[in-house]
Amino acid sequence: MFEKVEQVRKEIEDFDIQNPETLEAFRLKFISKKGTMSELFDLFKSVPNEEKKAFGMALNQVKELSREKFEAGISLINAAKGAINSAPVDLTLPPENAEPGSVHPISSTWAEIINIFGRIGFSVADGPEIEDDWHNFTALNFPENHPAREMQDTFFIKKDVEDPKDQIALRTHTSSVQVRLMENGKPPFRAIMPGRVFRNEAISARAHCIFHQVEGLYVNENVSFLELKQTLYHFAREMFGKDTKIRLRPSYFPFTEPSAEIDISCNICKGKGCNICKHSGWVEIAGAGMVDPNVLDNCGIDSKKYTGFAFGMGIERITMLKYQISDLRLFTENDVRFLRQFNHIG
Repeated sequence: MFEKVEQVRKEIEDFDIQNPETLEAFRLKFISKKGTMSELFDLFKSVPNEEKKAFGMALNQVKELSREKFEAGISLINAAKGAINSAPVDLTLPPENAEPGSVHPISSTWAEIINIFGRIGFSVADGPEIEDDWHNFTALNFPENHPAREMQDTFFIKKDVEDPKDQIALRTHTSSVQVRLMENGKPPFRAIMPGRVFRNEAISARAHCIFHQVEGLYVNENVSFLELKQTLYHFAREMFGKDTKIRLRPSYFPFTEPSAEIDISCNICKGKGCNICKHSGWVEIAGAGMVDPNVLDNCGIDSKKYTGFAFGMGIERITMLKYQISDLRLFTENDVRFLRQFNHIG
């Protein structure tokens, strides 16, 4: 048995540690629970009593040798890393094995929307994601009993208060930015408001609790519904192609009157009918309408002198239609297999 201990000592002394791989190999062979040292200590049980003391001393010496060898290996590798890190680096050299990155499809669509509306005079406005009741609901003509105020639709941060005006919530739309824009300026206004919004909804292929919207506002003297229609028609053709058609369906929103849902001809089947458009030839992209006079008055704008239109659309919805994506959850899962499909966009 003493011969076995001496043999292990010789193997430890001769073992060459040069890099992390050989260091790990040393640890597994000698130090780990299933390594050689554990096997030697198991032999201690079968050593005659009169030899146990000498055998135990030999074992402890070899154990200490293995520990010192392992720690020396760690120091050697760390020193080598330090030398590499301290060496001068030529920043003009191309990176090794660099894979081309890609713009996230949401970011690409966001930028394209800004570009399209920017060419016809729309600026970009921004606002807070945590909003009070006034900017998120009341100023936009939401009645106190409107369903959007209830917990199933809104993430309230501060709800149980005596005065509803003191409620605080994550914004449910970027229309709140329209209110801030009108409160802090004078007409004319021509701006879009892209941003992240929050709804207390179950996550599925067609819905998410966090998503992105872009809303638009134009307020001036003698603004007409025809200007709204032509603005959205221009956007649809620029985003989806020159052959795209639009249609408007009567609808209801608290902050616009009259209001309409905006559909475009399906860019996948070209209006013939498919699963995406539910065989109707049309897909919904936005809600829009003329700004309700109450909203203008709430923001300190003379509704007898000024009129305006507003619209809102989901950026995820536009992206799904543009790139024929069927599942909304793909945008937030960070799956590189999905993201690499967009290396061609910029």
